Amino acid sequence: MNAYRVARRALAGLGLAVGLATTALAQQPAAPAGAAATLDAIRARGTLICGVNTGLAGFAQPDSQGVWRGFDVDYCRAYALAIFNDPNKVRLVPTTAQNRFTALQSGEVDVLSRNTTWTLSRDTSLGFDFAAINFFDGQGFMVKTSAGVRTARDLDGATICVQPGTTTEQNLTDWARAARVRFTPVVIERLEEVVQAFIAGRCDAYTTDVSGLAAIRSAQSNPRDYTILPDVISKEPLAPLVRQGDQRFADLIRWVHFGLVGAEELGITAANVEQQAQGNQNPEVQRMLGRSGDLGRMLSVDNAWLLNVIRGVGNYAEIFERNLVPIGIQRGPNALWNAGGLQYSPPFR
Repeated sequence: MNAYRVARRALAGLGLAVGLATTALAQQPAAPAGAAATLDAIRARGTLICGVNTGLAGFAQPDSQGVWRGFDVDYCRAYALAIFNDPNKVRLVPTTAQNRFTALQSGEVDVLSRNTTWTLSRDTSLGFDFAAINFFDGQGFMVKTSAGVRTARDLDGATICVQPGTTTEQNLTDWARAARVRFTPVVIERLEEVVQAFIAGRCDAYTTDVSGLAAIRSAQSNPRDYTILPDVISKEPLAPLVRQGDQRFADLIRWVHFGLVGAEELGITAANVEQQAQGNQNPEVQRMLGRSGDLGRMLSVDNAWLLNVIRGVGNYAEIFERNLVPIGIQRGPNALWNAGGLQYSPPFR
């Protein structure tokens, strides 16, 4: 075969490869309309819109002055600090267990920071990306102390209050089947109503994440009247989530969490962050706080983004201790990896 024929065959093969590649690209699912412009839209609007709970002590709840406080609320403010260097440039939108996903899908909110469990089906079928697990939780049960119930198996034949449209509902059914425990569900949509049903005695037990149980118990006039059983029947990794199709925005939400955790590990606090930025010669600290490198620009924000976040809301420990320790929630699995917990930040480099 002469050189001319060899060249023609090579070119034909190249054309076939290009055609196949073009066909493959055409078959890829398109990103949601406008998804890649989330950060640009937030800046143009001048405000981040953050979905939170309708009211859960320690996580998202207005205080006596109407100011929203809580673990999830502080994360919303941290995102605003990373983008605008202003914790007030965030609008909080209360969402229920039923409408939270619709609010995110429709663009009503930019990010959902609302005790939401990361599951495979939610990660793949709803058009969302979970950023990073900021709270490791598990499902439990709360009963009235006067009932004398000691373990979840003592609930055989009981009525149990539960919210629909949650992983809690499915976990309860799965656990009862495996444990051969019979129960009658009392399904009520709104959090405030399901809690009141339990308090009023319409059900023998209430089930949700242990953190939620602790929050609800702390809000009662006499918390000792209620007991959280020792049984934990599931893994509930809670994480903020965003719409798929905008990796840039997802990266920013993810690294805000890692920055909070990394700052705790390195001893960087709201009180000393300025001093750390000026005087700590640890190369990672210098990169984290924007004194060297361009890590902020890689996230499409100012290089001092994390310095601004820590100065405004503190590190992970400060957020946790300010909001969750007062309602009886201890670090447990949410301690740092070097203190026996699961919280761990990838390197800032």
